[in-house]
Amino acid sequence: MTDPQPATLAPADAAPAKKQFPCRQCGAKLEYAPGTTVLKCPYCGCETPIPQSEEHIAEQDFRAFLDQAGAAHEQHEATRVQCATCGAQTTMPPDASAGLCPFCGAAMVFTGVTSSLIKPGALLPFLVTQEQAFGDFRQWINRLWFAPQDLKRYAQSEHKLVGMYVPYWTYNCDTTSFYRGERGDDYWATESYTEYENGKAVTRTRQVLRTRWTAVSGTVWNGFANVLILASHSLPEKYVRKLEPWDLENLVPYADDYLSGFRAESYQVGLADGFGEAQQVMDGTIRQAIEGDIGGDHQRILAVKSQYDHITFKHLLLPVWLSTYGYRGKVYRITINARTGEVQGERPYSAWKIALLVAGIAAAAAVVIGYLASQQ
Repeated sequence: MTDPQPATLAPADAAPAKKQFPCRQCGAKLEYAPGTTVLKCPYCGCETPIPQSEEHIAEQDFRAFLDQAGAAHEQHEATRVQCATCGAQTTMPPDASAGLCPFCGAAMVFTGVTSSLIKPGALLPFLVTQEQAFGDFRQWINRLWFAPQDLKRYAQSEHKLVGMYVPYWTYNCDTTSFYRGERGDDYWATESYTEYENGKAVTRTRQVLRTRWTAVSGTVWNGFANVLILASHSLPEKYVRKLEPWDLENLVPYADDYLSGFRAESYQVGLADGFGEAQQVMDGTIRQAIEGDIGGDHQRILAVKSQYDHITFKHLLLPVWLSTYGYRGKVYRITINARTGEVQGERPYSAWKIALLVAGIAAAAAVVIGYLASQQ
């Protein structure tokens, strides 16, 4: 297993601030207990209920928010640290001055910088405990073909899993899309052709499928709700996407209590850029609607102009268990959905295990060839 290179800090946006929650019995720091509504002391076991908010998780007006550059009550001051190796921006662990980046494993010196960012409006609390996530992690590794022994030994270290809240945006909007295109309708036509029989030309006919194209234009309307956009560049998006779906119907209003004992990453994709990514997601649905509106057997979309109305957004934090593994100079990251236990991530391959398999196949082939040769 390779050792990560040291990292230094660089300026970045903030991650959500975390309050301290001391135990009323022993004074130790309380931590959120996944799957519950309490903070629990890891030393004496004392539990403190988290006040449950009846506040509605409100959608924020996207354009009004941008025009006002974010109302003061929608932003908060927070302290963050940034890894100069991978650029991840996370909350600063309490009572710590140094440690490892949870995203790439690089060494970090925790120097806090306070700045302002959009406050999360809601989150999904951790549901899968570290012990349960560790079991899912180990099962995933055991199912991997050609996994290095180092990786299987690594899977025995439960402390390698870090609980992390990852930032997301969700967008709602209504779209009106004006399009130009072509409708293709198939039809059968009779076609004459010539072939030769016994040296003589013979004219025959056959049915051929052809397409008649007609210019069309029109308008389609769509409504979108909770278009989910990852607001982080720290994790491989293709693997994080595979952690979906998220049970967004179980969102709770944001409260610092749920972050106690966990880390939180700040958003690296801003609100406006996030909506740009949401438009790309919505484009697929819009084009399907246009093709359905065009009808016929085939469709060609030549131009689309969409209007986006009633745009609202939410800033969310979603929970993952994260593990970072270095092997032969490369960093591999494994993520676990802390609501469902779904495991996704990168993995290394053992060259010698693959070589042994190839050698075994070659040896078996040689035995078979030798046997067949002896039977001739």
